This record gives sequence, structure tokens and C-alpha cells, in this order.
Amino acid sequence: MIIDLHAHTLASDGTDTPAQLVAQADADGLDVVALTDHDTSAGWSEAIDAAERLGVGLLPGIEISCSWKGISVHLLGYLLDPADSALLAELEAARSSRDDRARRIVEKLAVDVPITWAQVEEQVGPGATIGRPHIADALVAADVVPDRTAAFDEYLYTGSPYYASHYAPDPVEAVRLVRAAGGVPVMAHPFAAKRGRLVPDSVIEDMARAGLFALEGDHPDHDAGQRAKAISLATDLGLFVTGSSDYHGSGKPWRLAACTTDPDVLEALLAEPTHRGIVRP
Repeated sequence: MIIDLHAHTLASDGTDTPAQLVAQADADGLDVVALTDHDTSAGWSEAIDAAERLGVGLLPGIEISCSWKGISVHLLGYLLDPADSALLAELEAARSSRDDRARRIVEKLAVDVPITWAQVEEQVGPGATIGRPHIADALVAADVVPDRTAAFDEYLYTGSPYYASHYAPDPVEAVRLVRAAGGVPVMAHPFAAKRGRLVPDSVIEDMARAGLFALEGDHPDHDAGQRAKAISLATDLGLFVTGSSDYHGSGKPWRLAACTTDPDVLEALLAEPTHRGIVRP
């Protein structure tokens, strides 16, 4: 089985519609793909319809943007209740803050480069929360940079003169929220140092005690040593290890199934108590 448990669509910062994501998974021979847009389940319905039509296994999920002492942490939550009130309140607070943060970044950028808020809005799918990838796309459209990677390298990296922070829930509390909403929490790319500062292992230990299911060890942003550390720490903490491409369509170079999850790990995930089940082919 080919299983990819981390992919994005236009509902957040990918470039495919939810239906196109599922169709791409089908074309690439995937047995199961997870839809994990940032802080939203807006793409679930369309993706579920496509999965049922095409016979692709679909794991509905979200990716929650968290923060620990200013360090970014991403938490994947699978098969949860998207209408859970406590979870919705946190996601809405995060989305509102991300929108404000994006405006502040654009205001700073506009002093030095030809970019406007209207140009950024043109890059955003219906219902999606505006984030740095959309600002990057606007910079590409304005011929300031050639692609998203260059936009982040030159203007949008954490700590750049144009950077602005935003509200995000604590990762340990986010694990509890996902569990309370009937979901299965997995820490995304925990040791991807190229993305910025990393939380200490003690934070991951606290997340494990709160109900973390797995670490996403096999990820395009992990080198061999970082993958080995994820496996070692997961073993020490009694966690599973997943693998995922973090697919964003044309927004990033990674293709579906660039990294994958062992079928036994998926079965263990599906054995967890959840609000809803996988869409099976």
C-alpha cells in the first residue's frame, strides 16, 4: 500500500482543489491520502466526494499551527470532529491572528517591494486563511522573486525584517484538544531544523503524555540524521512514526508519496478511538 498522510489544498496554502488532490493521488497510485489543510476542514466535503467516486482511501484531517515560546510547532489531527466547540474556538483565534499577521507583513514589505494587500488576496482560494505562502505567491506574480522558495529565502523567513508573529495554541494543549475532539494527533516534521528553531525534546515528551500518537519522521525536510532521531525518540516514548510528503501542489517541489507511512502504522492509527472513520476505497 502507498500511504501519504500530509497534503494541502486551496483551502489553505496548496494549489490543488480538494477534488484535484484526490485525483492526483489516484493518478499517482496512492491507496490512501490524508487531507490536512492548515487550521481548517473546509475541503473535507469535496475531497470525500472525490474519494468515494474514484475509490481512493481518504483520511480527513487538519494541521494545527502551534507555538511554544515563539517556536513554531505543527500538529496533524486526523479523523476528529470538525464541529467540536473547543477546537473551533482555538482554530478561529488562530485564523484571525494569521490574517492580521499577514497584513502586517505586507505593510512592511510594501515599503521596499511592489506588493499590495489586494495582490495577495488574488492568490487565496475561497475560504482559505491568508498566510505567508500566499504572500510568496503574490511576490512571484509581481516578478519580485521567481518562486515560493525564493520568496521565503529572501523575504518571508522567520526572523526576517518583514516577519510578524501571530497567536497559536500551545502544542501540548493542542494535543489534548485533538483527542477531546475524537482525533488522533501526530507531530509534523518535528526535527526540520531548516524551518527554524526546534522545541526541546521535553516538549515532545509532554505532548506524548497528553496523548500524542506519532512523530512524522519520514518527511522531505528531514535529513537522514533527523529521521533517525525521530525514530529513536518515538521508540523511547512509545510512539509510532509516520511518513508524509507535505504535498502543496505546485506550491512546493515535493510530490505525493515522496515520503510514505507503513501500512501497519495506518492500521494502528485507525484502531484509535476517533470521531469518524477513513473513507475507504
